[in-house]
Amino acid sequence: MAELSNIEQLIIDVMQSMGATKEGSIKTADDIAKKCSRPKGLVTNSLITLTQKGLIKRVAREKVAGYYIVQK
Repeated sequence: MAELSNIEQLIIDVMQSMGATKEGSIKTADDIAKKCSRPKGLVTNSLITLTQKGLIKRVAREKVAGYYIVQK
């Protein structure tokens, strides 16, 4: 697994606890930020980094994007 910062590991852990492990159960950046009690900007930047690392997938939707953990 790629080397993760503390916030990236927290986000992965929170997403797993929220059940965001498949495309049918995606969570928004707002959902994740509220659950891990971190600023939305910090969470959003970390989600982008995690997407670039291939650990999570971003799903563009009509109003707001959602994220889920890629199963490997």
